[in-house]
Amino acid sequence: MKHSEVSEKAIEQYLVDSVKKLGGVCLKYSNPGMVGYPDRVCLLPGGDTLWVELKSKGETLRKLQTVRIHKMVSIGHKVHVCDSKEMIDEILKPYKGRGL
Repeated sequence: MKHSEVSEKAIEQYLVDSVKKLGGVCLKYSNPGMVGYPDRVCLLPGGDTLWVELKSKGETLRKLQTVRIHKMVSIGHKVHVCDSKEMIDEILKPYKGRGL
């Protein structure tokens, strides 16, 4: 299995571990009354917050997820959709070296 062809669960664990290495916290987001929001909220050093929706390679967003993400971005939130470890590395690159 290639680095980019891993399960959503493996990508999620990679995100959690990567954020922790940066000195941050990666929380699982779940709100049963309001579905369609990203899977994880990453609290990073320096006060930055990233929302991350995780997908298996090639999986697409559901319509409601697209609506929620567009709304979040329109009000100033940083939201990323990632389906590989390489994408996780890319979104976290600006935060490397900023640990506490």
